[in-house]
Amino acid sequence: MRALIDVVSRNRVKIGVVLVTLLLVFWLVVSFQRSFLLLTDPDPIAKALGLGYLLLPLIGAWALVRELTFGAQTQRMARILEHEGGLPVDDLPRTPAGRIVRAAADESFPQYQAEAEREPGNWRSWFRLSCAYDAAGDRKRARRAMRDAAKLFTGPDSAGPGSS
Repeated sequence: MRALIDVVSRNRVKIGVVLVTLLLVFWLVVSFQRSFLLLTDPDPIAKALGLGYLLLPLIGAWALVRELTFGAQTQRMARILEHEGGLPVDDLPRTPAGRIVRAAADESFPQYQAEAEREPGNWRSWFRLSCAYDAAGDRKRARRAMRDAAKLFTGPDSAGPGSS
């Protein structure tokens, strides 16, 4: 039983992603089925609604694939950085609830920002900057920096040995 609890706690995020993905897929199937029913109705207004309703599962499927691809690419980048010893060290002080102390995150942020400014074409510096934004509580900029890292990662020098 303890082994199962350990596996679940280590893979909590992945389990959450799988559950949310399954719920979204279920919603996509139901939406597609409803749009098909409306499209087969003889009423032109129902057909128009069915056509509009068909767009929802298509957009949802596109977003799902995009986010899963982004997550997998982020994980690949993290593994490379971990292997190279280039992941930021998570040694920031935390509150009793486990949250990072914002002032400490803000204090360590400039070093990662300076690194990204020095090496704007290096995905590793953007990855670390994303981690710093996330620690500082700025999730929007963290995501943008990670997307920048992902764009650079797909370039010709994504995993080259001399590019850290």
